[in-house]
Amino acid sequence: MAPRLLAGAVLAGCVLAAPAQEAAFPQRGTIEMTVLFPAGSSADITARLLAEGMAKQLPANVVVVNRPGAGGAVGYRHVASQKPDGYSLVWNSNSVSTTYHSGQMPIDYKAFDPVARVLTESPLLAVRGDSRWKTLPEFLADAKARPGTLTVGNSGLGSHTHIASVALFKAAGAGVVDVPYPAAQVVPNLLGGHIDAVVQLPAALSAHVKAGQVRVLAALVERRDPALPEVPTARELGIDVALDAWRGIAVPKGTPKPAVAALQAAIRKTVESPEFASASERLGVHPAFLAAPEFGELIAKEDAQLAGLMQLIGLKK
Repeated sequence: MAPRLLAGAVLAGCVLAAPAQEAAFPQRGTIEMTVLFPAGSSADITARLLAEGMAKQLPANVVVVNRPGAGGAVGYRHVASQKPDGYSLVWNSNSVSTTYHSGQMPIDYKAFDPVARVLTESPLLAVRGDSRWKTLPEFLADAKARPGTLTVGNSGLGSHTHIASVALFKAAGAGVVDVPYPAAQVVPNLLGGHIDAVVQLPAALSAHVKAGQVRVLAALVERRDPALPEVPTARELGIDVALDAWRGIAVPKGTPKPAVAALQAAIRKTVESPEFASASERLGVHPAFLAAPEFGELIAKEDAQLAGLMQLIGLKK
């Protein structure tokens, strides 16, 4: 009887322990989402939209914290150093590769576990609404006639907009001056007449485009942006550049699978909601949910592609 009693006691102990081991996530009241760029930037605007939706799906607040600097390196390094428990998220993007390959941080995408892709965006070349340049060919002709004169703003060294800008003008054989800014300062400097053009993402430009303050000359993507159907792609105009941008959520490497699954479910419900779709349309971004396995494959594949591109255009360290 003793062995049988002992076995029963062990079994009972396992049954009692199971709920503690499989405790639902989250158990704490706050999840922190690190945004790599400052308040008012495209990244910040879209992150807050996601955080608001996720908070409705989870029994926890999702708090956005801006940690800008070094093309995203400051935020990435912070999140990578946090406990892998599901309570520290990074609103990541293509910058996880561009920042690493430009030598601005010592860690790459493998320091994180993917949770889900959320949306895609189109890098856009834009000028002021009252500019003399009406088309990309006009801008390029001027840049070639006056090499090293025209100035083009971007969201910082190694950012996706910086890579897209350099790739565009290198492919076109036009010499311009790249001007990196903190992300929230790029468009104000264009509107203030301090630079000639910008490469930016739609969320930073859409309100100004609608107000007639900004004119978009080209989209640096595979296909025309549905929100800007009248704007040609660079490829349509003979410049072989297409660098679609994406944003998603990642967590420190080793985060428990149940936490990743809970976060992914909350993201999916948010992205597929009518409210998110409506807000995305206003911002000019495109809901594009992708689950963790497929998202991870995308990041790895694109990392290799970006490394090659950055080597080609002289930005890989």
